[in-house]
Amino acid sequence: MSRYTFGLEPLSCHTWNKDRTQIAVSPNNNVVNIYEKKGKEWVKIHELSEHSGRITGIDWAPVSNRIVTCASDRNAYVWTLKDGSWKPTLVLVRINRAATCVKWSPVENKFALGSGARLISVCYFEKENDWWLSKHIKKPIRSTVLSLDWHPNNILLAAGSADLHCRIFSAYIKDIEDKPGPTAWGAKMPFGEVMLEKKDCGGWVHSVSFSPSGDQLAWVAHNSSITVADASSGKQTTQLTLDSLPLLSVLYVSPTHIVAAGHDCCPYQFTYKGSGALEFVKKLDIPKQSSKGGISAMQHFRNLDKKATDDDCNELDTLHQNSITQLCAVKATDKVDKYSSVGLDGAMVIWDLKY
Repeated sequence: MSRYTFGLEPLSCHTWNKDRTQIAVSPNNNVVNIYEKKGKEWVKIHELSEHSGRITGIDWAPVSNRIVTCASDRNAYVWTLKDGSWKPTLVLVRINRAATCVKWSPVENKFALGSGARLISVCYFEKENDWWLSKHIKKPIRSTVLSLDWHPNNILLAAGSADLHCRIFSAYIKDIEDKPGPTAWGAKMPFGEVMLEKKDCGGWVHSVSFSPSGDQLAWVAHNSSITVADASSGKQTTQLTLDSLPLLSVLYVSPTHIVAAGHDCCPYQFTYKGSGALEFVKKLDIPKQSSKGGISAMQHFRNLDKKATDDDCNELDTLHQNSITQLCAVKATDKVDKYSSVGLDGAMVIWDLKY
């Protein structure tokens, strides 16, 4: 595992380019900084600064190499690299509250944007007028949409919201795509159709993630729970409540493994092997050597320099020193071998995953 910092500001969200040589992060303000790996260091090469409000979501499309950003200024931009610089195109998202999250679809012909306007904007490009349009999914959402994830079929869209619900919608836009075939979640899929609605998830649903097959959906809520809904078992849901602080991000890393992290500053690994078998496996962070066991000379002088004391009792024994805000796959073939995390401590960590 490797730990990097991009300054002292908290990192609210991040995304990678296709070959993982560049990373886009937002330091909790209205700009997106793009860094490139040069040797062992990350060097800033671009700054995207069109938004006037705090960036709340970034996603980088691997094939088309377009970046979509959204912010509390109620706007979204699609960025295209032309002649060495990133050019923004405004999206007609038509919302009157802050945008909260954004995600490209797997085929990259549309993206979904959640907001405080109690709706999801599904945005697509209209070639005739050369602009990005949106269609709204409104019912039955009753509060802010906090998280989104696409099904591998490019049609179904999972959403977690502050009304304590987790839902799966159809985001089929007949103008730009062929009629979809049936899935384990259902066969009729007109735009906005509710394919799953899980009520009272125990708290705000902070993050959602489809399994590689799309037959399972995992989500984490503010009551320190993780839940899996399984379409192959009649949409059965299995919930596991942890003795920890709430998790903020969840990531399906293989057909049977899930990683989640949040306010405990440490990623956790879970397994789901069908038929309600959701289990906690282990913590994925290796604790640092504590002061009681002796600290290195370098750490001793760092503490003297930072705090004018050699006491390191304020240091957490985890790589992240504050809440982890987002997880992202870094290296994946049939399963994720490496994933990254960013947190409120301004750090980005790349983790190796062993099954």
